[in-house]
Amino acid sequence: MKVLSLHELGIDDRLRLTLESSFSHHGNLEAELAPFIQTLEAHAGDWMPEIVRGSRNRKYTRASVWKALVEQRDETSASVALYRAAPPAVELCLDLWLSPQPAELSVWLDIQPTSCFSEVERSRRFVDMVHEWATQYPVHQASAHSMADRELAGFPHFGREVEVSRRDGFDKVYEVCWLNIFGPKLVETVGRERVLSTPAHRVEELPNGSVLLVLRPTAADFASDEARVAQARAHVHLRPDLDFDTVLRILRERSAALASVEPRFHPDLTPLLSRLPDEVAISARQRKIAELNAFQPPEPEEWLPVALPPDVENPERYKRDLIDSHTAPALGGTWIPRQNPEESQVRVGQRLWLPFLRARRYMESRQSLLTHSLTQFFREAERHRS
Repeated sequence: MKVLSLHELGIDDRLRLTLESSFSHHGNLEAELAPFIQTLEAHAGDWMPEIVRGSRNRKYTRASVWKALVEQRDETSASVALYRAAPPAVELCLDLWLSPQPAELSVWLDIQPTSCFSEVERSRRFVDMVHEWATQYPVHQASAHSMADRELAGFPHFGREVEVSRRDGFDKVYEVCWLNIFGPKLVETVGRERVLSTPAHRVEELPNGSVLLVLRPTAADFASDEARVAQARAHVHLRPDLDFDTVLRILRERSAALASVEPRFHPDLTPLLSRLPDEVAISARQRKIAELNAFQPPEPEEWLPVALPPDVENPERYKRDLIDSHTAPALGGTWIPRQNPEESQVRVGQRLWLPFLRARRYMESRQSLLTHSLTQFFREAERHRS
């Protein structure tokens, strides 16, 4: 059963939810997680997971979830992952830490693309789902937001050393996301009245003293200027030590960095360049596309105007044994072999091309894969064929 990978949908952003909570563990994981699964089924709609991964992939059923938990359990923990086979892509990971007490539940949910949540009703159902989870399992902290924008914000360390971040956790409001649950400790630090009076679309106190805060009706328009103004106002309200204009400027810079850029790559390099944006973080992909759009490779220099004569014994046999049976059918032209492979030439049109010299330069560095592309070399020779 094939899982639809989040990487298969190209460079689309995704909505990422992270949630940390506690739960009462008395040995019966099926009973303890049943409310979580029931809430998921009630609210997910068309992004409902279809595949359960344990020791192998199975079609989604509650029974397959319980079976996977048994397969992925040891003395101190258990886990299960849920996916889809068709768009939208989904990855939902549940990690349960059973010892030492109290037991902890970590939820990691990615839904791609973020544009799934451009409708008010679908976004509301997502918020209601998280709200129910937070009432069933006391939440320490949670957030849902664009993954790309989270990366630009510096999640989860926010510029702190990793050890400091792990020690202090969310000791202040480092960022305000589309959806937030501020844990009881942070709420008391900021001030409960201040948190509950935050200017936002929805602010609600939860049974364990946490506060749910949703900035806007929809998740997908997080980068719009209206959304950024709302985000800055909420953040400065919760952090009076911050300057509104500075916060808003940074948010607008993030929106600019995420603005969609249409690929317009050099035609000789399009097959290669079109694959490179997938190799960088989602938050850097639009910037990478713009960089590759501007890239113009130098014209190939690996050619001669006049041929070097063959210097191998029996050139015809050399060509027949080493070239005609393999290389010539691929490249065409007339070969002139030399003892030094980098001097071996292919006559195409009025030029003598040096493919082995080009290949050596191509392999010198990561950058030379672009500046000395073999595809570009081949296309240039094609243009000189007549």
